[in-house]
Amino acid sequence: MTYSPIALFVYNRPQHTKQTVEALQKNVLAIQSDLTIFSDAPKIKAQAEAVRNVRKYIHQIDGFKSITIVERETNFGLARSIIEGVTKLCEEYGRVIVLEDDLVTSPYFLQFMNDALDMYEDEDRVMHISGCLYPIGGIKDETFFLRAPFPSGWATWGRAWRHFRKSDNVMLEFDQEMRKAFTLNGTYHSWKQLELNKNGSYDTWFIYWYVSLFLRDGLALFPGKTLIQHIGFDGSGVHCAATNIFDSELSASAIQISPIPIEESKVAVERHENFFRKAFPPVPWHTRIIRKVRRVIGKFVQTIHPDGVDGK
Repeated sequence: MTYSPIALFVYNRPQHTKQTVEALQKNVLAIQSDLTIFSDAPKIKAQAEAVRNVRKYIHQIDGFKSITIVERETNFGLARSIIEGVTKLCEEYGRVIVLEDDLVTSPYFLQFMNDALDMYEDEDRVMHISGCLYPIGGIKDETFFLRAPFPSGWATWGRAWRHFRKSDNVMLEFDQEMRKAFTLNGTYHSWKQLELNKNGSYDTWFIYWYVSLFLRDGLALFPGKTLIQHIGFDGSGVHCAATNIFDSELSASAIQISPIPIEESKVAVERHENFFRKAFPPVPWHTRIIRKVRRVIGKFVQTIHPDGVDGK
């Protein structure tokens, strides 16, 4: 087995980071693994103390073959930090396992990642390994493939990551049928994420990685039981509101990797569509109209009174 390097991206959440590291230390392959921690600099002065606390903590950890800490001198933001960090380790090692500072892993997470990276190393269509499974129910297979590479605890190879591109021009490559498949029949808000990035409301990386796989007909391997718990949906993360809809019990046993057909699981697609349909029900038409009217009125008022309706 080749022990893949781990990239851990941290910022300003010391308690989340501690839980992530402590769970990772309990992984059966932790002591054989090289860990690189990318610590972003504060974006605003108010975040400086929390960043300092995170950096103080990560300099105290052990339990890995080696630990390298990269402290950014300026704020990169999560998207740039992940893109540059993953690129660096892929260029150096040819593969990488990726975690953020709000993910608690099963003790068998690293084993699954390394086994899968070894097994599918030469399968060009397999571009992503996911350690997370949403609570979709109805999955009996030990592993399965999807075209959507959900990003909570994942891995890839340099051969796949070289196809990553963060460009809004990719939206021009979609026809109606492709867009339908890309959004899991309209249940997953992936197209909306592209729009929010294009208009500057978001600055994320994952949706462009999904596009990179999708346009190459790539696949992501998933475990039949989750190896990741996301503890960041508590309102503390970037672009993450508080919710428990993604909560799922960690697998208490190792996931066995064995050859399966390299094709998307129809059952998994259906189960994910059902999950997203319940988790994110469509907004009623009358609510959409009210919101649109409010936006139009707001723009009209701003045009007439650019300094505010009271002239202040």
